[in-house]
Amino acid sequence: MPRFSVIVPAYQVQAYLHACLESVLSQSYPDLELIVVDDRSPDACGAIADEFAALDPRVRVVHLSRNRGLGPARNAGLERARGDYLVFLDGDDTLAPHALRAVADRLKETGEPDVLVYDYARSYRTGETVRNRAAAHLTEQGPAPFRLADRPGLLNLLMVAWNKAVRREFAERAGLAFPPGYYEDTPWTYPVLLSAQSVATLDRVCVHYRQRRTGSILGTPSERHLDVFAQYDRVFAFLDAHPEHARWRPVLYRRMADHLATVFTRPDRLPRPLRAEFLRRARAHCRRYRVPGAPAPLAVRLRHVLLRLGLRRT
Repeated sequence: MPRFSVIVPAYQVQAYLHACLESVLSQSYPDLELIVVDDRSPDACGAIADEFAALDPRVRVVHLSRNRGLGPARNAGLERARGDYLVFLDGDDTLAPHALRAVADRLKETGEPDVLVYDYARSYRTGETVRNRAAAHLTEQGPAPFRLADRPGLLNLLMVAWNKAVRREFAERAGLAFPPGYYEDTPWTYPVLLSAQSVATLDRVCVHYRQRRTGSILGTPSERHLDVFAQYDRVFAFLDAHPEHARWRPVLYRRMADHLATVFTRPDRLPRPLRAEFLRRARAHCRRYRVPGAPAPLAVRLRHVLLRLGLRRT
């Protein structure tokens, strides 16, 4: 049984996949399995993955019979994972050198927590890397492991799957899986952090998050950005099914409103004909899930009010 199961979904990333897989296999901590899920990619992703599998027995390739999207592709990797911890990596990103050794050392130091959260840096075509601006939340000072209630600032981090190592047994026991659609990280990450009995942090950049000029999901205008509403329905359905987490409802409402406002105001996401519909649905979601008095700075509360009232031009 390997220490880590690194799951890499691959779809139309042939220009980057070689660097991604090499960054995993060249880690100084070799106790891993690399599961590459070819999501019926129309380019050479499947062939590249097969070439790596032929050269390294730690690589296993899953070829899906049809394109299913990022969430179901990750689930296909989850079903085959055998490692103690799950590590997710997108096919156009890379692991930093010695990242897994640092993760393994920190897991041992903190008593094998359910979740270890680590940092990332945005990687640009110029070669420049810029560390996450919220890195202060990953300080290793203080007791560890801890519960989310002890470090609620972790909810201010980017809600993605690839900045965490998640204990596989915990994920299976909690029934955690990815939904279909865009923004699939959202209904995975919140339940992971809320359900974990033990959490630790690693104050180190472990992932280089490639900033692509074109071709990335979040940088492509599409009606599928409307999927964000179904994803937050899933988040609040999780809260309804687990009343022990009710205390987090005001925080998650605020995070939802921030997220919806970000999607609406980014010019590279919503096609113009969909902007009015998006705002109408955002208004309905904010009214449905609103928690009166949810704490937030004045400027943030004002933006949430404008969103809830549907004041598009304002």
